[in-house]
Amino acid sequence: MIEIKDLHKKFGNKVVLDGVNLKITDGETLVIIGRSGCGKSVLLKHILGLLTPDSGSVKVENQEITELSKRELYKVRRKFGFLFQGAALFDSMTVEENVGLALVESTDKHTQVEIDKTVAEKLKLVGLAGTQKLKPSELSGGMRKRVGLARALVTNPQYVLYDEPTTGLDPIMSDSIDGLIKELSEKLNVTSIVVTHDMYSVKNIAQKVAMMHQGKIYFEGFIEELLNSNDKIIMDFIRRTEV
Repeated sequence: MIEIKDLHKKFGNKVVLDGVNLKITDGETLVIIGRSGCGKSVLLKHILGLLTPDSGSVKVENQEITELSKRELYKVRRKFGFLFQGAALFDSMTVEENVGLALVESTDKHTQVEIDKTVAEKLKLVGLAGTQKLKPSELSGGMRKRVGLARALVTNPQYVLYDEPTTGLDPIMSDSIDGLIKELSEKLNVTSIVVTHDMYSVKNIAQKVAMMHQGKIYFEGFIEELLNSNDKIIMDFIRRTEV
């Protein structure tokens, strides 16, 4: 479980998080929505411990990560996989090198045979078997996203975080990525946290939704509740993002 209480963060004079409260239970798929600049990605970075809050609490399995040393925080981060918005692959590396990087850099001892086997399994899982020797420049946008997802899964994380996973993709490929996120969440029984402003993706994958507005969680509930809401701010957001 991840529990966030009264989280505050500002950059200069700009308040980004203004008392965020959110609880994410194990095994669920939570989608965080909101307009651009509302703090969605900043919230993800606090969950990973990449940013330190001005005040407030972030607990992962009852462990307060805002108070951990770098070494202790590293251990917590090993429970997470992260799919970056642009996939963030290293152009100079092959697909297998990108996917296996976390295993190579791990303090655990992995033989090359073990790494190659795990990389092949994760690539097969995301529908990219046999692509190990390709470079990112040889892949389509959707394939790069899948490689990024394979890399996020390579350490068998308990939590997978997705930052705008369908940005820059055409509708067909977006549907494919949405389907993959949903399938993997169910098959691997991981807790998935997806940041997006794409309402089509929200409808495709969300079990629960948290909407951010003015630095706070404005709405939290099931997707059906969101879609049936008569709240003006929620209705306006849905209308704008469906255009």
